[in-house]
Amino acid sequence: MTDLPLLEPGQPVLLMVDQQAGLAFGVGSADRQLLLSNAVALAKTAKVFNIPTIVSTSASKVYSGPLLPPIKNVIPDVPVIERRNMNAWEDDAVRSEIAKTGRRKLLVSGLLTEACVTFPVLSALSEGYEVFVVGDTCGGLTLDSHNLALRRLEAAGATMTSWIQVLLELQRDWTRKETYDGARAIVEAHAGGYGIGLAYARDMIHPV
Repeated sequence: MTDLPLLEPGQPVLLMVDQQAGLAFGVGSADRQLLLSNAVALAKTAKVFNIPTIVSTSASKVYSGPLLPPIKNVIPDVPVIERRNMNAWEDDAVRSEIAKTGRRKLLVSGLLTEACVTFPVLSALSEGYEVFVVGDTCGGLTLDSHNLALRRLEAAGATMTSWIQVLLELQRDWTRKETYDGARAIVEAHAGGYGIGLAYARDMIHPV
C-alpha cells in the first residue's frame, strides 16, 4: 500500500497558545463559544490519540487570565508554560518541550491569530517543521485580520485544517477500536449535526 500524505497519531505534536479569557474577549472573527468548543474538541482529540500537547500562556496574572477552564479540564496534567513574549517559539521552555517529543509535524491552535499564532508558525516553518494551523480553533480581532493571517501562513507553507479534519484524519477507519469510542464521543459532543447523526444512528437504527 502506498504511503498517504495523511496524519498518523504517531506524527504530530500539538501547540496550544494563549487560549485565555482575556484574549478571547478580543476575538471578533468567530463566535467565542463555538471557538472554545472547537479548542476543547481539539484537546480531547490529542488526548484520545496520545498526541503530545504543549500549552503556553502569557500575561496570565496581569491581563489574560489562566488557561480556559474547559480546556484545562480536558488536559489537567499538561503543564502550562508561562511566557513574556508574543512568539512562543522564542521561549526556550516551549521550544525545548516541542523538541523533546522528536516530532516534526506541528499542530497549532491559539489566540490571537494575528500574532500569537502567526509568529510561532512562521518561526517553526523556518526551522523545517511541517505546520498545520487548526484554523477553527484560532481567533482574530476581526474576520478580515484573522483570514489575512491565515492566508499569510498558507503562503509561507503552513497547511490549513480544522479540528474535525484532524480527528477524522487520525481515526480514518472506524474499525480502529482502540480510539473508536473516544473519537465518536468527541464528534457527538462537538460536531453539530454530524454528531447528532452519529448519536441517532447509535440509539435508533438497529440492524435487521
